[in-house]
Amino acid sequence: MEVNFYEEVKDELLKFVVILAKSDGKYVFCKHKKRDTWEVPGGHREPGENILDTAKRELYEETGAIDFTIRQICVYSVTAEDNFDGQETFGMLYYAEISSFEEELHSEIEKTVITDDLPKEWTYPEIQPKLMEEAKRRGFL
Repeated sequence: MEVNFYEEVKDELLKFVVILAKSDGKYVFCKHKKRDTWEVPGGHREPGENILDTAKRELYEETGAIDFTIRQICVYSVTAEDNFDGQETFGMLYYAEISSFEEELHSEIEKTVITDDLPKEWTYPEIQPKLMEEAKRRGFL
């Protein structure tokens, strides 16, 4: 699996978003109802959806964030033999500072955690830590 970073690509190539989020200086991670691992908020872009709107929607759906600031970090890509026929797929990486959350989650996410520590059990261990490293390198985390 290969993860690369770009400043920009054609908008129509952006299929995904990942949002590295913090609240009160701590990381925000979520756990999907069907998994025993942790991940950062993110997901697929809907047809016709603006990529920033995708990020805002996914952040809300997966964390319950209702008051937040969000900034674009960069484009990322993933190339994996067992995914999308080995073709490079692109997404936008964002950073969000969350000020307040809804009381209840209304999505496929079972729960969230706000913590100083990174997960030991990542949902996407070959991707998400690399996204965090790039965000740190660029001064976001």
